[in-house]
Amino acid sequence: MILSFFDQFMSPTLLGVPLMALALILPWVLYFNTGPRWLNNRASSIQALFINWFTKQIFLPMSLGGHKWAMLLTSLMLFLISLNMLGLLPYTFTPTTQLSLNMGFAVPLWLATVIIGMRNQPTHALSHLLPEGTPTPLIPMLIIIETISLLIRPFALGVRLTANLTAGHLLIQLIATAAFVLFPIMPSVAILTSLLLLLLTLLEVAVAMIQAYVFVMLLSLYLQENL
Repeated sequence: MILSFFDQFMSPTLLGVPLMALALILPWVLYFNTGPRWLNNRASSIQALFINWFTKQIFLPMSLGGHKWAMLLTSLMLFLISLNMLGLLPYTFTPTTQLSLNMGFAVPLWLATVIIGMRNQPTHALSHLLPEGTPTPLIPMLIIIETISLLIRPFALGVRLTANLTAGHLLIQLIATAAFVLFPIMPSVAILTSLLLLLLTLLEVAVAMIQAYVFVMLLSLYLQENL
């Protein structure tokens, strides 16, 4: 029984072929495309309103050089939200519970921000490794600590997203199993457990959106640091 709880995080296969690619392509099919009409329907208008609000929140405090990243980060935000939300449906697979996938998103984008900082203003980028006014005996230790904190950023991005989604899915499955087992024995307790499961599911919907927002927000902060 304990092992079965983790079966939901295994990459699904069909006739020996991994379905990870299908799970990654599916969200793009769900987005609404703008038509030739001047007025869009309600769904397209809501989608455009959300994209405009998110882009404004992320890039308003950023310099003009960072606005080139608007399309990339906005697309990543929508992609992560779609993957996280689709994973809450029954009999589905959540690709963002795989640490390898999240690291594949985090490491290249973080490395791009570091390369931009080293190319545009190397002195300013290297100054983050040594705070101003540091006593001379502490300089070697602080450089090592700041370098480690810089290198650990992509791992923190990937692990945060993976851990939050994995913990939420496991908790939902544990409470659902408890409600199913308790229903023949104690129906009243099972009903209360089902209400708790409903509240937890609503919380997981919020977590799925918030974690995608935090992932992209931290990337934008790293980018702003190097511009």
